Amino acid sequence: MPFDPIADAFSPDHASARQRWLALVAARGLAVESHPHPLRGPAGEVLAVDVVRDGPADAAKVLLTTSGVHGVEGHAGCGIQAGLLALGASLREAADADTAIVHVHAVNPHGFAFTRRVTHENVDLNRNFVDFGQPLPEHPDYAAIESLLLPPTWPPTPDNEAALAARLDAMGPRRAQMAVTRGQHTRPMGLYYGGREPTWSHRVFREVLRRHAGTCRRLAWIDLHTGLGPAGVGERIFASHDAGAALARARRWWGEGVTSVHTGTSTSIPMTGPIQQAVDGECPQAEYTGICLEFGTVPLPQMMAALRADHWLHAHPEADAALARQIRRDLRDAFYTDTDAWKRQVWAQGLDATRQALHGLRQPG
Repeated sequence: MPFDPIADAFSPDHASARQRWLALVAARGLAVESHPHPLRGPAGEVLAVDVVRDGPADAAKVLLTTSGVHGVEGHAGCGIQAGLLALGASLREAADADTAIVHVHAVNPHGFAFTRRVTHENVDLNRNFVDFGQPLPEHPDYAAIESLLLPPTWPPTPDNEAALAARLDAMGPRRAQMAVTRGQHTRPMGLYYGGREPTWSHRVFREVLRRHAGTCRRLAWIDLHTGLGPAGVGERIFASHDAGAALARARRWWGEGVTSVHTGTSTSIPMTGPIQQAVDGECPQAEYTGICLEFGTVPLPQMMAALRADHWLHAHPEADAALARQIRRDLRDAFYTDTDAWKRQVWAQGLDATRQALHGLRQPG
């Protein structure tokens, strides 16, 4: 039967996504490298980061895909990866013989399984890749608004929302977005908490990167995310600090529409410790070219309300059961649009970006 991205790629939860992934790996006759999480899932199931390498062990060129860095965003990312793996030989034909495709499936499996964006340590993994040997970044703007972002009761009172809006308006749009989402390292129960040490997922990912890209000459990386931008549109966000040759290369591969957090052209903003920081430490020998492929879901105010509610619930486990269920549903809906039309958009753009990366790796640097 022909591949159907709706029926054969996307999954309603982490457990079924992992089962689908392992079945696809077995059908392809590939080996899976599993890193079991120290905690179990909601039904007692094993949680793991599963890595599959499709191509030579000593390949000079590597295309890396990652899903579920922000757990609940794994619905889309794991769906794209499942589709890519299912294509098998037809996708391999786009790569030369010296290229390996490495899929890292569910980098934050605990967040995916429990319908949270953060790790089991309540850490935003994309703010956790900082140099913990140096003083951690301070973020007074976040400290000034946290009590309004996470009020004592949920839903927030109208007075709370009016006060928060006034504070953010006074900052201006860019500073306000930075205040909320840049990353903070002082309030462990707060939003966008970057942690005070590497998380479990952080340590595992560095190990994976060393093993699978630690000797390659060229590394391309597509990091799959959801939650920002117009519904179904995949923004290609430059994911490197090298705004010279690497940005020019990214735009040759993926188009002039590649945006950058450094220039303010992206819906995203500079973060304290994005996962791409690991490349410098683990793959210093590689010419690196990468993007985050960020798919829009719901309007930004709706997404932020869902994220705030999730963190409020984490701090209030005694909350009413019906309210808790609604908060979890709202968070899932904020990062995964469970419609055929959205999934088809996501799959088509994920496949296109992958083929462009494989074509780029065939070209001179």
